[in-house]
Amino acid sequence: MPRLIFLPHEEICPEGDAFEVEPGISICDAALRHGIEIEHACEKSCACTTCHVYVREGGESLPPSDDDEDDMLDKAWGLDPDSRLSCQAIVGDQDLVIEIPKYTINLVSEK
Repeated sequence: MPRLIFLPHEEICPEGDAFEVEPGISICDAALRHGIEIEHACEKSCACTTCHVYVREGGESLPPSDDDEDDMLDKAWGLDPDSRLSCQAIVGDQDLVIEIPKYTINLVSEK
């Protein structure tokens, strides 16, 4: 089973985390199931960028982003070549190293 390795994030997972997941789950769903509270203001419908992450390693094993995801990513804070929407990035068969950005476009979180 692939392993998701989340790098430390000051507020969301200060110590970082790592766990195994079944292929076919989104990065967002896997994180939420393991207590990493990634924002997902649109309820994972690819209509916002609050679940934006950087897939620092293993990204080539993910299905490519589609036009809807690419359009939304254009609005993400801190966009870079490793950027993906975690609600749309489906885990394949390789380990992933994931970094959660410091900011999102949300001014206020419901948390």
